[in-house]
Amino acid sequence: MLSKTRKTSRRSFVAAALLMAVAAPQLPAAAAAATPPAPAPSAAEVPAPATGVPLGTKTLHLVDTARQDPWKPSAGHRELMVSLWYPALPSKGRPAPYASKALSREVLGTEAMASVRTHAVDGARRAPGTRPLVVLSPGFGLSRLTLTALGEDLASRGYAVAAVDHTYEAPVEFPGGRIEKCLACDTKEYGAVVRNRAKDLEFVLDRLTGPGSELRVDPRRIGVAGHSIGGASAVEVMREDRRVGAAVNLDGNFFTDPPAGGLNRPVLLLGARRSTMAEPRENWEGTWKHLTGWKRWLEVPDGGHMTFTDVPWIIDRLGRPDTIPPEDVEGQLGSLAAARATAVTRGYVAAFFDRHLRGRPSPLLDRPSAAFPEVTFMR
Repeated sequence: MLSKTRKTSRRSFVAAALLMAVAAPQLPAAAAAATPPAPAPSAAEVPAPATGVPLGTKTLHLVDTARQDPWKPSAGHRELMVSLWYPALPSKGRPAPYASKALSREVLGTEAMASVRTHAVDGARRAPGTRPLVVLSPGFGLSRLTLTALGEDLASRGYAVAAVDHTYEAPVEFPGGRIEKCLACDTKEYGAVVRNRAKDLEFVLDRLTGPGSELRVDPRRIGVAGHSIGGASAVEVMREDRRVGAAVNLDGNFFTDPPAGGLNRPVLLLGARRSTMAEPRENWEGTWKHLTGWKRWLEVPDGGHMTFTDVPWIIDRLGRPDTIPPEDVEGQLGSLAAARATAVTRGYVAAFFDRHLRGRPSPLLDRPSAAFPEVTFMR
């Protein structure tokens, strides 16, 4: 277990990202952490995806009538919000907003994220074809919004993508403007969080592979990726559900016992200098030996815990809130530029799923690359 994370206001999305994320290695502060916030440009946009393929997006409100909500039993059945991204037919519609004004106020304290432009048109018609499916799970205390850049990029490469909000583990907006706050953010029962998320993800898979799905997906080609505790949950759901053929853990500690008999399916561990710190290194080593299929352990020495999310480019475009103590910036953001953080995350996650869901080998996963000198091959 890592050292306890700092408590902070539940209102600030970026502050929560930097100060509350579970399994975030606590790195020493550096002089760069004292750098003042960059001025916000006049317009902000999600980093452009890999291709110019038209993209569509939809938001789903799902209710699991077979489960009571574990964090708020009085709420009744477990409710989830899910964002979909997919290759679409050309459309004259306007790209969907990154966030509503209400949700932006809840998670950031301002309406700034509502003006951020995305690249996917809300409700655009799907392009023909059956797609491999990738499901995304965010960090604890973090909105599914924090994986938008990754989701749009994967969709531009031909994947159907679903990002899941785990209700009461972050601020979540439901139809009609109802916003549920993070009721579980003070829990230390992280194993329970992982197991509950695995159930959420299995339910989403049931919905997206079943009759009436909004996506046309190949049920034999399913991957899951997640950040922080979402990464641990990605591996957990693969352990529990044979439909999941590959999993990515983006800098997340494991909080459940590794499978005694081994896990013989592909796993990518992509972290930020975990090998230099005893607790994070030992955590991954404890599970590593039980991963008996294809596996890689890659690190970004100049990265931070939030390198693998939208947080770096959000701060780059909107400025760093005063609520973030300078001493916490280095451990969470590192010194890697936001544009490179996005490129690294997108490049390696896509290469992994291309190999294991599409059978397209990539040299990125075989050896160090001059295109990504920020990445170190550990194992």
